[in-house]
Amino acid sequence: MEPVIRVFLYDEEGNRFFGEGPCRLLRNVEAFGSLKKAAESMGMAYTKALAMIRRAEQELGYPLTQRVIGGKHGGGSFLTPQAKEFLEKYEAYRDACYKADAAIYRQIFLGQ
Repeated sequence: MEPVIRVFLYDEEGNRFFGEGPCRLLRNVEAFGSLKKAAESMGMAYTKALAMIRRAEQELGYPLTQRVIGGKHGGGSFLTPQAKEFLEKYEAYRDACYKADAAIYRQIFLGQ
């Protein structure tokens, strides 16, 4: 037996807008330089990936990605400075939640 928790962020109306999926998607945008490639790497449709990003942007009130239009070497996407800062905060919060959960589990179930 082991605990499993998931960390999501919800808007004021109780609708989920951010979690591990959008987090991984944005990290893949950072790695691949393209929302399309990031979505493909996760087996996700581009339209779904775009909707996830737009939903989070709507709630946060700032852009998470910046697009570069085509040209000789093609276009792409990169994370905005606000997106990088938000991801760092989300990941720190998520990791702290996991650590606290593990400690609580050990204390209650294992008496440690």
